[in-house]
Amino acid sequence: MNWPQLLSPDRLGSDRPTALDPLRSPFVVDSDRVVFSSAFRRLQDKTQVFPLADNDYVRTRLTHSLEVASVARSLGARVGAKLVEKHGLAPKFHASDFGAIVSAAALAHDLGNPPFGHSGEDSIRHWFKTSPVVAKTRGELSADERADFEEFEGNAQGFRIITRLQMPDNPGLRLTCATLGAFTKYPRAARLPARVEARGISAKKFGFFSAERAFFADVAERTGLIRRGRSVAWWCRHPLAFLVEAADDICYRLVDFEDGFRLKFLSFDEVRAAFLAVTGDPKDSDRAARMRDPKDQIAFLRAQAIGAAIGQAADAFLAHEPAMLKGEFDEELLSLDLPARAALQHIKDRSKATIYATPRGVEIEAAGYEVLGGLLDVFYGAADDIARHGKKAARKSEKLISLVPAQFISPAEEPYERLLRMTDFVSGMTDSYAVSLYKKVRGISLPGQ
Repeated sequence: MNWPQLLSPDRLGSDRPTALDPLRSPFVVDSDRVVFSSAFRRLQDKTQVFPLADNDYVRTRLTHSLEVASVARSLGARVGAKLVEKHGLAPKFHASDFGAIVSAAALAHDLGNPPFGHSGEDSIRHWFKTSPVVAKTRGELSADERADFEEFEGNAQGFRIITRLQMPDNPGLRLTCATLGAFTKYPRAARLPARVEARGISAKKFGFFSAERAFFADVAERTGLIRRGRSVAWWCRHPLAFLVEAADDICYRLVDFEDGFRLKFLSFDEVRAAFLAVTGDPKDSDRAARMRDPKDQIAFLRAQAIGAAIGQAADAFLAHEPAMLKGEFDEELLSLDLPARAALQHIKDRSKATIYATPRGVEIEAAGYEVLGGLLDVFYGAADDIARHGKKAARKSEKLISLVPAQFISPAEEPYERLLRMTDFVSGMTDSYAVSLYKKVRGISLPGQ
């Protein structure tokens, strides 16, 4: 792979070449399009770590995405400064272009997450595999189509949102191919041939549904991604996707750990020691101690830890960049032998044991199975009834489907498309709206109560 092609400013859905404007690059435009999208706005009421939190401090998916984008921009610019010089990319490309691409992809990285975080993904998978409402449809789908829902993935839903659902007549946000490549951490379909052994971090999950396979193939061709086999829907990662992943991992580990302290799941001494282990700078301890408020001390040390992690991740990226361009590198940057690797792993392990396992969080996530499964039963059941029986469909189905926005109602009768549309509707809801609508359609509460 080569950087001039990997940094393609061409927009998906447009045959016209995109010019690079030094005053407002197309990659900055990508960020603007994501920020002004309704899907991005809804992240303000979607779970990050603590579902339906009852205080105003805890981060949501929206604040998480903004923080990841900030870290990503720093990572991209730091790496870009070296690569522009190494590969002679100036004056066409600048270090800031790398930062803008990675930042735009990071802003969009969680758009496909359903309500209730990762448990929401599990809820949709469980519903598809077990609900009698979808039993007949399961038998009508191809193996590839079934895999899309058996392994339902928020990353694939995110790719669908930005390439098809937002501004559906456009279609999608028409982001640059460089940003779409960096966005796609898992450049493979849900189902690979049995003869193919899916190895490496990029194959851990899948990044696009069968419905959007042609879209990603277009992105891969324009950016020059290496295909892993002539007839296999699986490509090597865009190198900048490793930076998006690293930015997300840095925030998950360090920022969530700070939240754990603020909510009293972790002690001041433990969090302080963990952050100091990441920074590796003995001066940070004295500088933090001069602050009177413990919260300010932790915030300062968290910032220092993020800075240290950014520097180490950037150095790791540059060391492995030649292998990335050959498609021979496929590991998480933070899993490499970084100076702070042990400290970052300790934070991750402690977070799993404390922050991510709080009783309230587990209780609400468990309720998410009932809420999302119930909503899909109700709305897919209504759509399926109308598609199969037309005017003979139950009046209840007609009433229920009138609650669904027009963009999610397909005139086609193909079960796969129908299933996609209803999943789009439910997975796009905020946590609060999903709970509220579930109560209403189940008769648990009435409008206005």
